[in-house]
Amino acid sequence: MRTRKEKWDVRFLELAKHISSWSKDPSTQVGAVITNGNKIISIGYNGLPSKIPDYSIDLYNRQEKYKYIIHAETNAILTASTQVSNCTLYTYPFLPCTNCASMIIQAGINRVVSILCETDRWKNRIEESKNLFSIANIDVVEYSSVYI
Repeated sequence: MRTRKEKWDVRFLELAKHISSWSKDPSTQVGAVITNGNKIISIGYNGLPSKIPDYSIDLYNRQEKYKYIIHAETNAILTASTQVSNCTLYTYPFLPCTNCASMIIQAGINRVVSILCETDRWKNRIEESKNLFSIANIDVVEYSSVYI
């Protein structure tokens, strides 16, 4: 039986999963939700800056798109209408990269919840992010994908 906190974690991870589907990125769609308690503070998904039309950049060319794509976590932090310090960040389908981890730490987010990464492509970067979070005393929770 899930605890009350686990139930809310799963709800917000499901929301992050839904939000990830808004991304136009053909290879990796990521969603993020920032909460304070059970209140949603902000959401984000990976994509081009808001004034750049999706058709203006070749999203199938990885080297080209990586120069312009804003990660879901960054979008959620940048579009928050209030401070995000002492909040929880939910990400789907995996934990943030090291660049986003640094921004999360700087923003004062104190808990990060995601899905356990089962893709070899991302595992090393995620371990580096987990190390940063550990040094900064940020609580990291990973759920099995069967929860979502």
